[in-house]
Amino acid sequence: MMEKRPLVWLSAANSKTYARKELETSWNLIDFNLGNPVSLLAAASNGARVGVLEFPRLSNEDFPPPESWLETLGLRYWVAIAPQRPICGSRMARLITHYCSDFHTLPVDYKRINTVLGHLWGMATILEPADISAHDSYQRLALRGSSQSIQQARSLLRRFAATSEPVLITGESSTGKEAAAKFIHSQSARAAGPLVTINCAALPTTLTQSELFGYEKGAFTHALSARPGRLEQANGGTLVFAGINELKLEQQSVILRFLQEGHIERVGGNAQIPIDCRIITTTNQPLPELIALGGFRSDVYYRLGGLEVKLPALKDRLEDIPALAQAMLNAASSGAKPKRLTKGAIQSLVNHSWPGNFRELQNCLQQGWLLSDESTLEASDLGLANPGLTLKASTHLNLKEFRARADRQALLCSLRMANYNMSEAARLLNISRVSLYRLMNKYTPSTSTQNTRQGTDQKGDLP
Repeated sequence: MMEKRPLVWLSAANSKTYARKELETSWNLIDFNLGNPVSLLAAASNGARVGVLEFPRLSNEDFPPPESWLETLGLRYWVAIAPQRPICGSRMARLITHYCSDFHTLPVDYKRINTVLGHLWGMATILEPADISAHDSYQRLALRGSSQSIQQARSLLRRFAATSEPVLITGESSTGKEAAAKFIHSQSARAAGPLVTINCAALPTTLTQSELFGYEKGAFTHALSARPGRLEQANGGTLVFAGINELKLEQQSVILRFLQEGHIERVGGNAQIPIDCRIITTTNQPLPELIALGGFRSDVYYRLGGLEVKLPALKDRLEDIPALAQAMLNAASSGAKPKRLTKGAIQSLVNHSWPGNFRELQNCLQQGWLLSDESTLEASDLGLANPGLTLKASTHLNLKEFRARADRQALLCSLRMANYNMSEAARLLNISRVSLYRLMNKYTPSTSTQNTRQGTDQKGDLP
């Protein structure tokens, strides 16, 4: 028998509709009551892709606002059930047109709504990558939450997705900029097209033109065949310049002409190739400040920064941490019974300043999950520098010190997870083996490297 697919049912009261009872036979319903909401993030780790938004039988429109919960869940498709056809311009009509792909009025035809939900589930499956890594799942969670700051950011991302204009995503390192770029692409008219990401920090200056524009056969030594560039690969879809603040001035000059004219020429060729792709850029440094310092071209900035959204740092959305942390633990359990956070552990998480943002939170929770043999995680299991450190007290440490602590914690955690297999530890950190050894030389004294295995269960070895 085929396993039931999860279906989120969001209503303003205890639903007793006939359609709901019928759908229980073919769907695994996940109930959320708007009048008494609970944490919605658990549904994210249940693989839910579609949901039903049920409006109450009220003559007026005095029902709990569902916007924050719709945004928090972040499902791809919603279907609305309304007591009657909504009046144009009413609150109900605005909610349905903004968030829902279809709507039904009471009494609901069960077979019809079941067919619609099945179709939307299939569409969501096609648009979703077949294999989602742990890194991607954590990235997705970075955009979840009910705090005002992340809700505002999500609202802007949805609005920007409906256009074809370039978008600039700013924010501190590891605040979810990669997830935001993927979200814009997936919600845009180009979702069926390619999504190509260029890591600007890893783009050599001498290879910029060939990497971006491609080259013809014989253009240079070892050019044994023609090769399309990254821009050409993104034709019809979206191109992401990740960390565009890392580009040198001469590299910025290379992309400027494409931004102005919309076509390219391969290295060694003379044919103009028109390119139709959406440009998204990310940066962890404010570009206007770099322009003032002479490190970034203003003409490039004005062509890329027409629409800008800033993602909040984790310290600016502390109210989201309890639900986010539990969702991350659920994802880390990989089918096993998830562990729970004690009140003391939650308090230590909320009190921490999170200079490493989501990457630091991910490392902290993975360490706790791996090292604790209990069904709950205590504050001492999380390996924070000082579990009782408050934001006020943390201001005495500078950013360099915080980053060093986060790097060392990530190193030790990855080594434990990989059972000290260097290749696997490097893969978990998404870095090369050479970079891993550099980190080990920097944060693990050479005289004690061989003894590190023997002390892996001692929490005192963490910063």
